[in-house]
Amino acid sequence: MALTLSERCTRIELLVLDVDGVLTEGGIIYADDGKEIKNFHVRDGSGLAIWKHVGKKSAIITGRKSKIVEVRAAELDINPVFQGTTQKLEPFRQILIATGLTAEQACFIGDDFPDLPVMRSCGLAVAVADACPDVLTEAHYVTCSPGGRGAIRETIELILHCQGHWQKKVEKFRSEGCQA
Repeated sequence: MALTLSERCTRIELLVLDVDGVLTEGGIIYADDGKEIKNFHVRDGSGLAIWKHVGKKSAIITGRKSKIVEVRAAELDINPVFQGTTQKLEPFRQILIATGLTAEQACFIGDDFPDLPVMRSCGLAVAVADACPDVLTEAHYVTCSPGGRGAIRETIELILHCQGHWQKKVEKFRSEGCQA
């Protein structure tokens, strides 16, 4: 019997992210000096801070390599980070071994063909709204938000709602004005 979306969400302890098209809108901008520039959504970042605050783990597996990804990952305390990896399944397995978690406890958010093997292997496969059609059909959940525009935050809210953590966090903010 297939699991419901809520059942899948209740198991999730690890969030694994692609970068281009998921953590960013997917555009690649180069400055005159050749340095790469990426645009990150602030609510995705605050969602990841809340994710960490409730005791969850996160990781990045991306096909491209960029210094700014290292900077953003460090800023959000995302670890490990695999860059320059077009074959994403092996790094995914390494993350599971390192964390002691199972594939069923992992959510992967992707947008393009290289993400499919991990999406087929994890407990909750999420496609951003503007993912390619083949990725959309493999997803257990498709975000309303496109990549780089709040899709990660939306996924975090969904999972934490199902686990009963989100409303507690919101109430804490309302009453104490605390940080993530």
